[in-house]
Amino acid sequence: MLSRSGGNSGGVEEPPSSQQSFQEMKQRLHRAIINRMDLSKLGQLEPEQLHSEVARLAEGLLAAENAPLSTVERDRLVEEVRHELFGLGPLEPLLADPTVSDILVNAPNNIYIERRGKLERTGVEFKDDEHLMRVIERIVSSVGRRIDESSPMVDARLKDGSRVNAIIPPLALDGPVLSIRRFGADPLRIDKLIELEAITKDIADMFQMCVHARLNVLISGGTGAGKTTLLNALSAYIPAEQRIVTIEDSAELQLQQPHVVRLETRPPNIEGRGEVTQRDLVKNALRMRPDRIVIGEVRGGEAIDMLQAMNTGHDGSLTTVHANTPRDALVRLETMIQMTGMRLSDRAMRQQIASALDLVIQAARLSDGTRRVTSISEITGMEGETITMQEIFQFERKGVDKDGKVIGRFRPTGVRPRFAERLKQYGMTLPRVFFEES
Repeated sequence: MLSRSGGNSGGVEEPPSSQQSFQEMKQRLHRAIINRMDLSKLGQLEPEQLHSEVARLAEGLLAAENAPLSTVERDRLVEEVRHELFGLGPLEPLLADPTVSDILVNAPNNIYIERRGKLERTGVEFKDDEHLMRVIERIVSSVGRRIDESSPMVDARLKDGSRVNAIIPPLALDGPVLSIRRFGADPLRIDKLIELEAITKDIADMFQMCVHARLNVLISGGTGAGKTTLLNALSAYIPAEQRIVTIEDSAELQLQQPHVVRLETRPPNIEGRGEVTQRDLVKNALRMRPDRIVIGEVRGGEAIDMLQAMNTGHDGSLTTVHANTPRDALVRLETMIQMTGMRLSDRAMRQQIASALDLVIQAARLSDGTRRVTSISEITGMEGETITMQEIFQFERKGVDKDGKVIGRFRPTGVRPRFAERLKQYGMTLPRVFFEES
């Protein structure tokens, strides 16, 4: 058992008469349980045993004080104390809700969530800044990072892969700020994307063919457009017998193949040393005999190494980039190449891009919160100093209905993709819809 011998020190006092006194009772109960627990035995028990022991101690303390609480209030109090001890406090119910995709803590009493693409304010609250800081420190310390005045920003992740960003004073003027980007334990598959009308069955069939035929694919989109979800879905088409190396800033991809090597960057330590960048990992991945390289998102100098890899036998690679249009995505790649300090002419940079990439998929979050593939463009080569592209599929918006839902349809442009011949060499034929005029 976890109980230690001792008197009633740290017991529960006054009954709650408001939300504030309920919070105070929870805090006192929290302290009392910690005082009575043998912390040296925590690591020897299973989570279920820990939770039942905390519940037993809490019930005993409440009974001893004869606190005038209903059964529902007692259960809620015990549950919240368990969240304080082993979880993320008031955020635990939000993390348990599968419909919540983002949790945005702007202040202890100002917490928003995103659900189905729409932001809404919650009634969840922390007691004060100190309470919020304890939760942030728990998240950060669990992944070997630190956050304090000398290092007031940090990126981390939860056990389920959710991405966490925290920023504290003096950079955050009004107190600690916490953002959690949720990633479900079961990522969305292509069939679910079809059901949600993010793509059509014909487009999904084409994506499958492109991945099998080892086309190099760039997924472009803004923040929250569903780039990583789409990358996860496309990666499911990679044959199980191939060796895949994934490279990410914060591990989010959930590949289902048996032969996957996952690499993640490392930030510098407190002395400013030990940083491992995505560029370092891309260079190292080329020595690991990969069949496919999947980069979560290109943000900097790793772009040139990725393009060179695509040009030297590592075809079939997948990655994402932040951009609002396919053309903007190519411009961003040029900018990233320039960030390396390499003295390449504009034409040389564009030739690298044009010869490496085959397909640019544009994803977007629409005004009604839905996420859709809005454009599929093929890179066809160079004309003079310009990379040439042709759009082969697009989402045509027609307006919004009375409920604010975007009305539109997916339509082919009628352009025959040049990669159709490559698919034919692999024994695959594009659906007829790709050759029909809109």
